[in-house]
Amino acid sequence: MRPETVGRVLGIGLRVAGRVAGQRLSAAAEPTGSTQVPATAATRPASSPSPGLRVNRQAGGSLVGGMRGLLRPFGRIGGTLWLEVTGVFFLLPVVVFVPTLWRTRFSWLSGPDHRTFVSAAIVVVVFFYLGVSSFWRAHRRSKLNAAPPSQ
Repeated sequence: MRPETVGRVLGIGLRVAGRVAGQRLSAAAEPTGSTQVPATAATRPASSPSPGLRVNRQAGGSLVGGMRGLLRPFGRIGGTLWLEVTGVFFLLPVVVFVPTLWRTRFSWLSGPDHRTFVSAAIVVVVFFYLGVSSFWRAHRRSKLNAAPPSQ
């Protein structure tokens, strides 16, 4: 199954669940002994939204706002932690290829292990850069998140 399909299915499911929740909220908000005739599409003006849709938007907005407030600190810390874990995984090839680089150091210009030295050097330089830059970004992000909010 393609990722776009999964997202589409989840989006449709969430919209349907929101609609059902909105209808239940609007039904719970109505008084039980009311003898009102429910407004149908024929009796309701075309410009006014249905009451269930209005309640659905209010409930959905408050739910999304609450979840956003609950998950915001975890997202900030999680992003920094993700950068640090990525930096560790980028530094693992450096640890693996540095002994090869050291062993073939005398063949750097020409020799039997010249290609091995050059390829090990390229791997070490690229992954060292990626690992250090990942830690640097994590450090900058943690400083940014620790800054007091400007008012």
